[in-house]
Amino acid sequence: MRAAHITKENFQQEVMHSEKPVLIDFWSSWCGPCRMVSPIVDEIAQERQDVKVVKINVDEEPELASAFRILSIPTLMVIRDGKVVRQSMGARPKQQILAML
Repeated sequence: MRAAHITKENFQQEVMHSEKPVLIDFWSSWCGPCRMVSPIVDEIAQERQDVKVVKINVDEEPELASAFRILSIPTLMVIRDGKVVRQSMGARPKQQILAML
């Protein structure tokens, strides 16, 4: 199972109202570090059934990027019960991403 693609249309339902913690990967196709992190995020989506893993393309969803003040990508964020509980910018190894959860 790969990370789900999130848009402004499904954001509230999939992220803010999720019963599970949500790991969000804010990314773009032109971003080199994003391409390094993407397969790691997909791995986590396959391995961790206790977490919802999603991706938001900042070029396609500028409103969501703006709402979370995303200034640098990749930005990884964990949302629990509708609130941001952890956030990090830049490429991270898998262990550091898992530690956010």
